[in-house]
Amino acid sequence: MRTVTRWSIVLASAVLVLALPTPDGISAESWHLFAIFTATIVGSIVRPVPAGAVVFLGVTAIALTKTLPAREALAGYADPLVWLVLCAFFMARGVLKTGLGRRIAFLFIRAIGKSSLGLAYALTSTDALLAGFLPSNSARCGGIVFPIARSLAEAYDSRPGDTARRLGAYLMVVIYQCDVIACATFLTGQASNVIIAKFAQESAGIDLSYTKWLLGASVPAMISLAFVPWMLFRLFPPEVQRTPHASQMASDELARMGPMKRDERMMLLVFALVSGLWMTTAFHHIDYAVVALLGVATLVLSGVLDWSDVTGDRAAWDVFLWYGGLVRMAEAIGRSGLTERFAQASAGVTTGWAWGAALAVLLLIYFYAHYGFASITAHVTAMFIPFLVVLIGAGAPPLIAVAMLAYFSNLSASLTHYGTTTAPIYFGADYVTQRDWWRLGFYVSMATITIWSVSGLAWWKVLGWW
Repeated sequence: MRTVTRWSIVLASAVLVLALPTPDGISAESWHLFAIFTATIVGSIVRPVPAGAVVFLGVTAIALTKTLPAREALAGYADPLVWLVLCAFFMARGVLKTGLGRRIAFLFIRAIGKSSLGLAYALTSTDALLAGFLPSNSARCGGIVFPIARSLAEAYDSRPGDTARRLGAYLMVVIYQCDVIACATFLTGQASNVIIAKFAQESAGIDLSYTKWLLGASVPAMISLAFVPWMLFRLFPPEVQRTPHASQMASDELARMGPMKRDERMMLLVFALVSGLWMTTAFHHIDYAVVALLGVATLVLSGVLDWSDVTGDRAAWDVFLWYGGLVRMAEAIGRSGLTERFAQASAGVTTGWAWGAALAVLLLIYFYAHYGFASITAHVTAMFIPFLVVLIGAGAPPLIAVAMLAYFSNLSASLTHYGTTTAPIYFGADYVTQRDWWRLGFYVSMATITIWSVSGLAWWKVLGWW
């Protein structure tokens, strides 16, 4: 799609909103804000320029038109959650720089990588472990796991084209699909999860802490991470079934790396410190963002990260720009009364239904709406609050409504080759056709929806969530 056409779509979305009559009880400024927000979300989907630039332009438009005062338009960049995400990107840089991520991956491969299914479990376990404190799935799954997976595929003469199905195609699909599950497992699984936690607190008064998020996800996540690689192994089997050389390759690589270096040990210490403090916030009450700042400060003071690593991380600062802007826009939209009006209008669809039936139908709509979104963040900021309000209005227990929307926001990224930031990396490796990618993504979606709905609801009943 040409850039001019993309810009036309973005501008048309704003004009269309402005052309509609302003709903009763909604101020003109709030309606203008909604028009700019709509254009920003559409821009993040069609991407006439990078997503960070789209949000930057949206924030500029809000301030320039005085839709919000400049101080309020820029307030998102002072939000602690935005700084939490920024700092986590810096910690991800430390994992890459020290080689700790590669060491963890090769340890898993050496232990269980003697078959193609074992390789899948080894690589997805690496990603899931790192998701416990690295919300950049592009850094951990794209920067650490992907190069190893591709090297392993090529070691078995599996390359894009005629030999793709030997090993590479299976690895690319299974790692991506399990990365989506890892994203759903932790509050730090990917960057948008802290937005979800913020929305849950503001809209339903639910404190979705790191520990509560992980506790709720633990059982369905473990089942999913065990089942999905096996399911894909049956649906999309690699030609190479046994991979004894992979285990030897990992041993050789670990030998070349030698004993754990001082910077790796320091990175591991920070990993334990940050994760431990996040899990015990209820006892010490140190804000999540302050814990992240402490982690980065430790890495800088110890020399693991140079200051140039911090200032030169373009991906981190790009996320900071679009993340802070979207957080503020979504917060302002939530306070404008528009989401409540949407909820009132939507509630009529499920009037008189039992809350379980309403929950099931609305969650399916929410999940498969991700076909229209190029990122989890765009999906969440556009739809999370309205659907949450509607679900609670239909009688669903608030914590169940929050949990299901939170986890489904991540799991829905399985559907397409643009579902989240790692999708273009793995699909772009050119091992898997778009037809196969979408077909397998749909099959995985049916599996994860079933697992998280059945085992999740049962587990949450045990936890007393409903």
